Amino acid sequence: MTATAVLTARALLLDMDGTLVNSDAVVERIWRRWADRHGLDADEVMQVVHGRQGHASMALLLPGRPMEQNHADNARMLAEETADMDGVVAIPGAASFLKALHGLPHALVTSADVALSTARMAAAGLGLPDVRITAESVGASKPDPEGFLKGAAELGVAPADCVVFEDSGAGIQAGRAAGMRVVGVGPRAGLHAPDALVRDLTEVRVEAVADGTIRLYVG
Repeated sequence: MTATAVLTARALLLDMDGTLVNSDAVVERIWRRWADRHGLDADEVMQVVHGRQGHASMALLLPGRPMEQNHADNARMLAEETADMDGVVAIPGAASFLKALHGLPHALVTSADVALSTARMAAAGLGLPDVRITAESVGASKPDPEGFLKGAAELGVAPADCVVFEDSGAGIQAGRAAGMRVVGVGPRAGLHAPDALVRDLTEVRVEAVADGTIRLYVG
C-alpha cells in the first residue's frame, strides 16, 4: 500500500494460517509429500491448498475419489501437521495486533481444526481469541462463506459491519461471499484484489471509537 486506507467495522474476523501465523514451511512439507504419494505436480498442488480444508483441496485435486477417502486422508494429515511445529512463527505484527483487539469484538475463523489451531497459535506465541470458528464448526470449507457468517453471528454483528483479514484466494472469496470487506495480508492476497492490502500486520493500526466501532488504519 502506498497510501493508508481507513476502514470502520464493528467486528474483525481473522484467518490464522498466513494471516496471524506463518505455517508455510509445514504446509509445504506435508502437502508436497502428499502430492508425491499421488503422482501429482507439487507446485500445482500448492496453488490449491492454501485457505481450504484438506478434504476440500483433495476433492479439487483428485476429482472422482470418494469423499470418505478424502476425509480419512485429511484426518491423517491434520495429525501430521499438529505434530509438526518446525518453522511455525508469528506473522510480523500479529502479537501487537491481537493485543490491540483485547476487549473488542473479534473472532478466529480458520480452516484448521481445534487441535491444529491451538497448537499453531501456541507455537507462534499468540493468544487465542475467545471466539473461534474452526473446521469442526462448519459443514463447508472456504471459499464457502459459512465460517465467516458463523463468526459474525457468534459476535452478534451484521456481516456488512465485519472486516475480514485473509491471505488466500479461497479466504478472500469467502469473505466477499459473506458480504464483508477484506484486508489482504501478504503476497498471496495481492493476487486476489482485496479491499485493502498489507505486507504484514505491522501495517495495521487499530483504534477503538467511543461509539463502539473499530477504526482500522491499513497501509
